[in-house]
Amino acid sequence: MAKFKFPTTSGPPDLSTMATYLTSGAVRNVVIMVGAGISTAAGIPDFRSPKTGLYHNLSRLNLPYAEAVFDIDYFRKRPDAFYMLAHELYPGKFRPTVFHSFVKVLQDRGVLRRVYTQNIDTLERIAGVSDDKIVEAHGSFAENHCIDCGSEMGKNELERTMNENKIPRCKRCGGLVKPDIVFFGEALPARFFKLMTADLQAADLVIVAGTSLQVHPFASLPSQVSCPRILFNLETVGDFGRRKTDVVVLGPCDEGVRELAGKCGWGKQLDELWSRTAIAKTIEEEEVEGAKTQKEVLDSINKAAEVETMGEEKKDGDTCENADNAGDDTFVTATESVEVDEVTVAVGQLEIRQEKQKETETAQGVRL
Repeated sequence: MAKFKFPTTSGPPDLSTMATYLTSGAVRNVVIMVGAGISTAAGIPDFRSPKTGLYHNLSRLNLPYAEAVFDIDYFRKRPDAFYMLAHELYPGKFRPTVFHSFVKVLQDRGVLRRVYTQNIDTLERIAGVSDDKIVEAHGSFAENHCIDCGSEMGKNELERTMNENKIPRCKRCGGLVKPDIVFFGEALPARFFKLMTADLQAADLVIVAGTSLQVHPFASLPSQVSCPRILFNLETVGDFGRRKTDVVVLGPCDEGVRELAGKCGWGKQLDELWSRTAIAKTIEEEEVEGAKTQKEVLDSINKAAEVETMGEEKKDGDTCENADNAGDDTFVTATESVEVDEVTVAVGQLEIRQEKQKETETAQGVRL
């Protein structure tokens, strides 16, 4: 294996330095660690961003706390809250981003050891990254099991049940079925712990992207390596920037890896791989579409939450227990109509009326 020595007299390393290192022949085991920030360009909201994050928008679901939607005990009581969200985020609606295709570039060049992802969207798989190269630390939508007896439900059956706005239940025991997403209160996949130590020891380059590094044990991974590291993120996180071989690139993840790929001479390969993930569109068209899709996802969540809240408020003497029981069989989506005191409220019409009301109030100088 070729050896590479980082320059010590020309200042701290930058992306050009890392590109030289990556193409020097000295790199054979790249380990990538990613979070929701690499998927926002696909239109999938992240979790913790103020105003646009999923947790902020889920507050309208009358949850005891936003993270309850991923709490296994709360899921047992009110599965409809999770499935309303899952209906909007289910794979098949989103295209992999440039960053996902960059992971495929590394795989095709024989230098990707593993990608550790906190995301549940399966976009690495859709981008063509092999299953054996992926560790879905927080699970994903790829498989589904009963939370009581462990029986598996096929992806098509679960998707069909969700499309009927019904809560998936086990045919064997009647228990609740959920995708193999790791909820709060559940253990991480055994694969995560099985591969982690060897991967971190073998890594000669670590790339971290799109994560706040707040959720453990995943958050501790970057600090456990001694090799050069690159961070693509909107802000500096963890202990990045404290080591002489760290490179921190602040900004959208797609822009950062596009620049790195260009400096490596892999720009054309990256564009070709990314173009295969969807019907041919220009980069500008895809960026505009991604921004629109993310807004639509958040709007859909808010619409469904609004209608569900209206329905609950109209029921005299409703208790949390009754609401939980009502949610065991069906859930609300943004595209359906809901009966509220014998009046069917179409979600789309409701939004239009609200927008018109806001316009009227603004014109009249009225402030609620």
